[in-house]
Amino acid sequence: MLICFPTASPTMEASSLLRPFLTPSSILPRLNPNPFLLPTLNPKKRRSRWRSQLKTPNPPPIHRHLSSICKPNRLNFLCLSVPEELTTNNAPETDPEPLFSRWTPPRPLWRGLSALVIAGQVVRRALAGHVHRRNTLQQLERVGPRSTGVCLLTATFVGMAFTIQFVREFTRLGLHRSVGGVLALALSRELSPVVTAVVIAGRVGSAFAAELGTMQVSEQTDTLRVLGAHPVDYLVTPRVIACCLALPFLTLMCFTVGLASSALLADAVFGVSINIILDSARKALRPWDLISAMVKSQVFGGIIATVSCAWGVTTLGGAKGVGESTTSAVVISLVSIFMADFALSYCFFQGAGDSLKYAMG
Repeated sequence: MLICFPTASPTMEASSLLRPFLTPSSILPRLNPNPFLLPTLNPKKRRSRWRSQLKTPNPPPIHRHLSSICKPNRLNFLCLSVPEELTTNNAPETDPEPLFSRWTPPRPLWRGLSALVIAGQVVRRALAGHVHRRNTLQQLERVGPRSTGVCLLTATFVGMAFTIQFVREFTRLGLHRSVGGVLALALSRELSPVVTAVVIAGRVGSAFAAELGTMQVSEQTDTLRVLGAHPVDYLVTPRVIACCLALPFLTLMCFTVGLASSALLADAVFGVSINIILDSARKALRPWDLISAMVKSQVFGGIIATVSCAWGVTTLGGAKGVGESTTSAVVISLVSIFMADFALSYCFFQGAGDSLKYAMG
C-alpha cells in the first residue's frame, strides 16, 4: 500500500491538482503491490525535502505522475510503502480455528449437564465419607417433620377425590368388594409417591434453589472455598441425603392417611363398610407394592434435591436470576418426576396382574 501526501503548504491550485491522486480509490488500483518506497533526506537542498527512493529499478507510473505535478508547483511529497502482508486487507493467513471453538451450549443443556456432574460428585463423596453430619440433620428436619402437615393434608383430599370418582360406579356394578383393593393399589403404586414428590418439589425444592442461588450471586460459595470447605460436601450432599431419606417415610404416611380418608368417605357417603374396604385392601396389597413406592420416593427425592441444587449453584444475574432459577428448578423437577415415574412403573409392573382377583375373592 502506498501513502502519498505533500510536505509543504500547497496553494489552492496545487491542492486541487493533488486531491484526485491522494484518494485510495485512484492510487491503489494502479500500484505495484510491493514497491518498497523508502523516504530519504536530501541534505544539499536549502530546505529539508523528502524524496522517495525506489528499491525497484523502474518506479511505478503513479510516482512519476506525482513528481511531474509536484515539481512545477514547488511541492514535495512523501511516499510511504507498507508491505503487503502487513496491510489489513492482505493479512497473513492464520491457522483455522477448531470447529466448536466459539460454540457455547444452550443454558438449559449446560444446566442439565451440571446436574449430572453434581449427582456424580455427591455419590462419590458420600461413599468416601465426606458428609457434613450436622448440616445433614438440619436438612432432614427441614424436609421431614416440617413438611409432614402439608403432605398429609394433600394426601387426604387426593384420596377422597379419587374415591368420589369411582366408588359409585363400582357400587352400581356390584363390585363394592373390590373398592378397597383399587384404592390401596392406586395409592401405593402411584398417588402417594407422586403427590408427595410434587409437594416436596414445590415446598423444599424451591427453597433449595433460592437459597443456593442467593449464595451464588453473593459469592458465599467462594467464601466456603476460601475457608477450606468443599461446597458440594457442605451444601449439596446434605440436601440430597435428607430428601432421599425423608421421602419414603412421608410416602408411607401419605398412603396411610389417604386410604383412611377414602374408607371414611366411602362408608359415610356411599354406604361401603370400612371393614370391607380394609379387608379388600389387605388381600390386594403385596409387599412389592409398598417396596416399589419407597423406591420411587427415593428416586424422586434425589431428583428434586439434585435439580434444585444444580439450578441454584448455576444462578446468574442477581435477584432476577434467583427468581428465574427457582421457577425453572421447580418446573424441571416436576417434569423429571413424571418421566421417572413412567420409567419406574414400566419396569416394576409388567404383564397381567391378578391383585384385584384376590381382593374380590
